[in-house]
Amino acid sequence: MAAPLSGKVCLVTGATRGIGKGIALQLGEAGATVYITGRTLKAKTDATAGTPSGSLTSTAEEIEARGGKCIPVQCDHSDDEQVKKLFEQISTEQNGRLDVLVNNAFSAVTLIAETQGKKFWEMPPTVWDTINNVGLRGHYIASWHAAQMMVPAKQGLIINVSSIGGLKYYFNVAYGVGKAACDRMAADCAFELKKHNVAFVSLWPGAVKTEIFEEARTSDSASKFRDKFLRFVFQYGETIELPGKAVVHLAQDKKIMNKSGRIVLTAELASEYGFTDIDGSTPTNFRQIKSLLNMSGHTWLASVTPSFLKIPFWMLCLTSSKF
Repeated sequence: MAAPLSGKVCLVTGATRGIGKGIALQLGEAGATVYITGRTLKAKTDATAGTPSGSLTSTAEEIEARGGKCIPVQCDHSDDEQVKKLFEQISTEQNGRLDVLVNNAFSAVTLIAETQGKKFWEMPPTVWDTINNVGLRGHYIASWHAAQMMVPAKQGLIINVSSIGGLKYYFNVAYGVGKAACDRMAADCAFELKKHNVAFVSLWPGAVKTEIFEEARTSDSASKFRDKFLRFVFQYGETIELPGKAVVHLAQDKKIMNKSGRIVLTAELASEYGFTDIDGSTPTNFRQIKSLLNMSGHTWLASVTPSFLKIPFWMLCLTSSKF
């Protein structure tokens, strides 16, 4: 039986580690030709810990080990010229075809961890650029290039990897503004792309058990906030490949234009499309009353609460209303 995405051409930005790597792995496994970008071509080894960092070559090797086709391209998404060359390469090699773009590149993970708890006036103004140059502006630039390939073809899907930080305060001011802008970008780009049959959505994963969190579990640093957060992630989080499964199903959806302009949650998509995480677990749905009761320690009450009871999306929207 043919792989579901056989013949499709996809690009995942920032795919050396974390969510981007998980998405690229699932797209490759589904039969797509996957271009991946990152700043690190080959793995480097930490001299103190002895653990290899993520790299384009290691991600590509893992994709191909699963039978997929991967083309790694070293690219710094803060450099417009490098991004331009990336899309020129894809256009030349794939005869102008690009079916899926996943905007995931983000260069501020370490910065966010290092500045946790600090207020915006206690950090240098450059924090804004570190968080939002690659993570927001870079998404816009990549989408601009992708649209010029997808619009003439009258088909395509663009996905911004965002988070609940676009709805409520999370980590810091620059992060929240950037994620809210990613969500708004998806909505407004979708409005202009609609008549060209190109879809644009914003994807919200849940808590994701990335390599950085795995490494944090074994580090010597300790704090009540850090330890509580890590326990939460590993108790209720999803693997890096669950967002990838969500992207694969979105790419196959014949009615994807019905979702264009919307925010979609990995847990909601898992329920809609009927898939589980790679370890067989069902992802935690933070809209589900049952899940919220379990997380708050009310396990007995959760056991008698129907799974279909959820916090309505309109109620979530009210929490961020400024009127």
